[in-house]
Amino acid sequence: MSANYLNDFIQRLKNKGELKTISHFVDPVLQISEFTDRECKQPGGGKALLFTNTGTDFPVITNMYGSVSRICEALHCKNLSDKENEIRQFFEIITSPKDTLAKKLSTLPKLKTIAGFFPKVVSGRGECQQVVMKQPDLAKIPVLKTWSCDGGRFITLPMVNTKDPLTGVRNLGMYRIQILTNDTTAMHWHRHKTGARHYQQYKSLGKRMPVAIAIGGDPVYAYSATAPLPDGVDEYLLAGFLRHKRVNLVKCVTQPEIEVPADVDFVIEGYIDPAEELVWEGPFGDHTGFYSLADYYPKVHVTAITHRKDAVYPATIVGIPPMEDAYIAVATEQIFKFPIKAAFVPELEDMHMPDCGVQHNIVIAKINSQYPGNAVKVKNALWGAGQMMFNKILIVTDTELPIRDYGKLFKELSANFEPKRDVYIDRGGVSDVLDHASRQFACGGKIMFDVTAKEHTAALPMPAIDVDGIKSKFNSIDHIDISLLAYGISAVIIYIRCKEKGTIKTIANNIGATSGLKTVLFVDSDLPVDDLSAALWYSAGNIDPATDCFVIDNATGGCLCADATAKTIEADGFTRQWPSAVVMDAQTVAEVDGMQKEVFGEIIPSPSQRFKTLCGDEAVKYWNADGSSAN
Repeated sequence: MSANYLNDFIQRLKNKGELKTISHFVDPVLQISEFTDRECKQPGGGKALLFTNTGTDFPVITNMYGSVSRICEALHCKNLSDKENEIRQFFEIITSPKDTLAKKLSTLPKLKTIAGFFPKVVSGRGECQQVVMKQPDLAKIPVLKTWSCDGGRFITLPMVNTKDPLTGVRNLGMYRIQILTNDTTAMHWHRHKTGARHYQQYKSLGKRMPVAIAIGGDPVYAYSATAPLPDGVDEYLLAGFLRHKRVNLVKCVTQPEIEVPADVDFVIEGYIDPAEELVWEGPFGDHTGFYSLADYYPKVHVTAITHRKDAVYPATIVGIPPMEDAYIAVATEQIFKFPIKAAFVPELEDMHMPDCGVQHNIVIAKINSQYPGNAVKVKNALWGAGQMMFNKILIVTDTELPIRDYGKLFKELSANFEPKRDVYIDRGGVSDVLDHASRQFACGGKIMFDVTAKEHTAALPMPAIDVDGIKSKFNSIDHIDISLLAYGISAVIIYIRCKEKGTIKTIANNIGATSGLKTVLFVDSDLPVDDLSAALWYSAGNIDPATDCFVIDNATGGCLCADATAKTIEADGFTRQWPSAVVMDAQTVAEVDGMQKEVFGEIIPSPSQRFKTLCGDEAVKYWNADGSSAN
């Protein structure tokens, strides 16, 4: 049965043992986030958390998408393969040839059913408008401050409703919202997003732009706001399709040009005046695991706040993986695999975004390779397809091994991988606005590993690495992790301290040319050692493949070296600011330790403290630039 309200969803989670209720007062400023970070990193994603004492009239729920079972509950299915099959059937209906009248008629009932999922604007007020704040006051909503160096409190599950001023086509996007005052916010939409395009259109017309920020309601709404849909496809149609029930929309009270779902919990109505100066927004501890740094974005003037009488405020926190958003990514990679296959990559058999890749940074694609160069064709198609243009590291394989079994997968890939032959580095392309490692804002390199089957190459023994000898030769090396060699993976991770100009290249040329290794990864000695997942997260975030990845010639097919250390202007000529990793402050950690001991009788250690040496006193770790706006 389809859920109409967030409270229904919460009750189902409670009935299934998927919810912890915390009645002790927990401050929305930092404490709720610290509680949630500890819980979401438990095996299987932990439980959803309902905080009923927030110092406001409203409870807060976090981590509600943070497990496979909860993301399935949010998407109204028993397992994600059900939704994958529904999407596949829909595409087959609209694309398969229908050469007889009988075949054409057979599709009509299915198309009629799908037509019933289109959103509908209904008259009157919705449940979301049961209470109307005549004097809007954002302080009455328990909006979280997530991390210590955040620029303020941020709405993290906002459903931002806008319309194209020329066509009237609506868009639903998810762009974080920073609270500035009781009746103004900043709108953090990236230049590549539809909302930002609408803003530019209003600006060219010299008109105010109406916006409505919906929060809560059926959890499928927020998921749909994140979905990689083609431009012009209504996200509320996807929501209706996923839950098998159309979304009823109502007109906003003070911005009637915009419609929102009748059953959401909160609606923040307002407008943006494109003639106004942009406002300083951020920093914010982001899903990359690093702070996205402050910059200028549009200001929203709040004209009304409406809400349900029994409203619950949903929030998510993001930071060093794994986090709740990993489960949203699991749903997306499965649900949208077939549309990508049908539209861009017919060879695609499976696709996976590992947790450590924070969605965009690492993608593994399994294809049915049909000819030499097929992986290159797939690379070009994916990097030009919607949000896949933000991908930084692409691995293309045709192995029969499951691409989610990393140990077995990378052992086989290492055996068949020759860096000089199989590495493709693009010197420049679109990158995520949040990518701090690119030399140019929102434009950086990409790397593809073609590990599809090639002509048989004689297997090489794992190289023997003289760790002590190498360390004695290079004082900059703090630690060398050779654990992957024991698993048959020809790669080592070198932890560097006291880096100077040319340090990485000197070590790489020495080791890469003589060791017989296929891959050498350089990271900072501040990173926890012998933690492969942490090293991959850190490396994927910290490299610009165009400048930080290079292949050293040797007698065994080359050695790929990647410099994933933090970049400075002195050692690397890096001229952008370098962010700190997202870590909670010691005072908040101690406060939550005390509350957990009192409430649960035990303390879950703070996960972020393992990375505290990666975090400076501010969101910016290295001030390489003059602090001017990147936009």
